[in-house]
Amino acid sequence: MNNNAIQLETLLSTPELCEFLGISRDTLYEWREINTAPPAIKLPNGHLRFSLTAVREWLNGRQERAA
Repeated sequence: MNNNAIQLETLLSTPELCEFLGISRDTLYEWREINTAPPAIKLPNGHLRFSLTAVREWLNGRQERAA
């Protein structure tokens, strides 16, 4: 393998993200409407992709702190 190879980011489709988070597609789109969903990449064909790294960062940012 080439030492200069680019490591590609894992991108999740909408169904994959919903399965990963354990939510419905409707819930994801509701979250997107109120700007609380993980960031998405909109492809030229209109489909959405979600960076696995960004989703994990989003989850970490939503973690509740102990009282």
